Order: sequence, then structure tokens, then C-alpha cells
Amino acid sequence: MVEKAEFSSSLYHPKHWPMWFGVFMMRITQVLPLSWQMKLGKGMGRLVKALAASRTHTARCNLALCFPDMPETEREALLTRNFEETGKAIFDTINAWWWSDEKIQQHMQITGKEYVQDTLNAGHGVILFAVHCLPLEMGARIFGQFQPGVGVYRPHNNPVMEYLQVKGRLRSNKALVPKRDLRQMVRCLRNPDVIWYTADQDFGRSSAVFIPFYAVPDAATITGATTLAKLGKAKVLPFFVERTEGDTGYRIEIMPPLDNFPGEDEVADAIRGNKIIEEIINRNRAQYMWLHRRFKTRPDPTDKSLYK
Repeated sequence: MVEKAEFSSSLYHPKHWPMWFGVFMMRITQVLPLSWQMKLGKGMGRLVKALAASRTHTARCNLALCFPDMPETEREALLTRNFEETGKAIFDTINAWWWSDEKIQQHMQITGKEYVQDTLNAGHGVILFAVHCLPLEMGARIFGQFQPGVGVYRPHNNPVMEYLQVKGRLRSNKALVPKRDLRQMVRCLRNPDVIWYTADQDFGRSSAVFIPFYAVPDAATITGATTLAKLGKAKVLPFFVERTEGDTGYRIEIMPPLDNFPGEDEVADAIRGNKIIEEIINRNRAQYMWLHRRFKTRPDPTDKSLYK
């Protein structure tokens, strides 16, 4: 479990200077009004769409696979908006990592806090069942204003980025746990405490079941929520975050604990989980991370890729 961002003088090695320059530029943009940041991010997103052909192709494929009945013109409009929202997400992360608590509180809305407190008071850990909405970093920072928890994360390969993401995320979390450290997650839940959990991406064939996700009948889906809830004696609370209309701030909603979860069948639980994920995404489709290759793992390894 990571409870402190460890700084090393090796991070000042010349090979890391380009990264530090980028960090310096990011910190400068922190002082811009939120409306300016969002306009800049929108333009950056459009530029990424024009230059990053492979990412554009992935997002376009995901939208076509998930919404085959949506008119193509409507899907293309959603694609463009999604890239604009992706550009804005750069500033969501900058704000989440470096804004003061006071400034965060000036730009946030929260509903459903009582469900978290009631669950903890009853002696149960809380699994925040989140999805990869683009403002997720800000969602965690806002949540930490009233109930710091434990973040589940993937350590970054770049040591400078690892230092920055740990330092930034610990501004709102008690600690971070690598996503493969199941034992530590269970220990936190039995404390009881709050952890973040996402199951909306393709994590490969290991421990995956192939079940429906939107119009795709066989999407590789992990069943970890069932395992965590059982071993941690925890409740699962769906979690939603979005930028508010007009990009004036951020809103999170914590929903009531799921009834009868976990059930007797982890596959049935995963199917139910995917339906909840769809409902959360549908609240603001443009602010979801469609750039991830959600359907890269096929039931039969010899099956043709859906991204060809």
C-alpha cells in the first residue's frame, strides 16, 4: 500500500527534463479560469482527433460496436464531441492534482454522501463502482473532500509520472493500492474503508468472462467486484462524475448500495454490473473514455479483431 509519494534525486536526471518541462507548462495552466481551460482543452481534443489516427479509429469502432442502430452522422458527432471532452480531461487532471481544497469546493456538487456514511456506520466497507468517465480524477478529489478513501491504481512506467500521480491522488486519498494487490484491498474493506473499483475495461483473458456489453454479446469482463464484496464483506455503491453543463464545475453522485450483491453466481453479478456501467455511461456518453480498446480480447484467440 502506497501512503506517500517518494521523491528521488534521480528524477532530476537529464532524461526526465522534457517531462519536467511538460509539468511546468501544466502548472502554468492551473491558474487559468476553468472556462479558459475548457476552451483550450476542446481545441486540443480536436487536434488529437486529427493527428492520432489509431485512437480515432479505436473510438469510432467502439461507438459503432456499442451503438449499431445510431445513425452514422450522429455517431460521428458523438465521436468529435468525445475528443473535445478528452482534451478537457487534461485540465481535469491538472485541477484534481493541484487545485487547493478551497478552489475544489467552489466548483463541486455532491449528492448521495449519506449512502457512504450509513454503509460505513453499519460496519461495511464501501466499493465505489466507478467507470472511466473522463473527469474521474476530479471525481476522486471531490469525494475526498468529505470521505478520503483508498484508490486502486496502476503504477506508471515513467518514474516522474508515477511520483506525480501518487502525490496528486494522495491529496484526496488515504493511500493507493496497486490493482493486483487483492489482499490489501480486502484488508482495507474490512477496516472498514472506501476503495475505488472499475470493471469497464478489457483487462485480458485471465479471470474474465465473456458477457454482453451494449450491443457486443461477448465482451471480456472481470468479476472482481463479486470477489471483493464477498471477501471484504463490503457493499457496492455505483458512482458517477461529470462536468456540469457549460463546463462551470464538476458533479458527483453516489448511489445507494446494490441489493443482493454479491449474489450466488459471479457471471450473473458481472452481467448486472455491465448493465449498471451502461446506465452510468448513458448519463453522459461524450464524457466516457471511448479511446480504450474495450473489445480487444475475443472469446476465441483466433477470432478476427473487431478493430481491423
